[in-house]
Amino acid sequence: PGHDYVDFVIPGLIAQTMFFGGFVTAIGLADDLKKGLIDRFRSLPMSRGAVLAGRTLADVATNMLSLAVMVSVGLIIGFSFDASFFEILAGVGLMLLFGYAFSWIFALFSLLASSAEAAQAIGFMVIFPLTFISSAFVPIDSLPDGLRQFAEGNPFTVAVDAMRAL
Repeated sequence: PGHDYVDFVIPGLIAQTMFFGGFVTAIGLADDLKKGLIDRFRSLPMSRGAVLAGRTLADVATNMLSLAVMVSVGLIIGFSFDASFFEILAGVGLMLLFGYAFSWIFALFSLLASSAEAAQAIGFMVIFPLTFISSAFVPIDSLPDGLRQFAEGNPFTVAVDAMRAL
């Protein structure tokens, strides 16, 4: 109430886009495991975590591009910032950290899965309840009991609400 829906939904869509960025890690890492690339890296004198760190840090660059596209499209359709420059930067940083954290979660999915398709399926089973039962698309006060309690404790809701506050 009192706000445009586009101003309400764009932060949720941005958070969802950052969340989806983790699929790049899941699919790529699962594919690398299947093709034996990880085994080749293990034979080199390098840190065991370098491949995972490289994959997840590459997602930050991809997420920066996705964030720029999402904000640009949002501005075109009428989204407006109601914050200072530093709050906007804090929101961007928060979303990049959010995406980076979920890249690590998706890396775990790819290590547990038997294929890139299985890693993607695991990711979708996690994404949809978290994104749709959250404050990303509707105010959680409008949700029925049970769903509202789930949404209140949902980390996705916390991230989206923090993004809106910034």
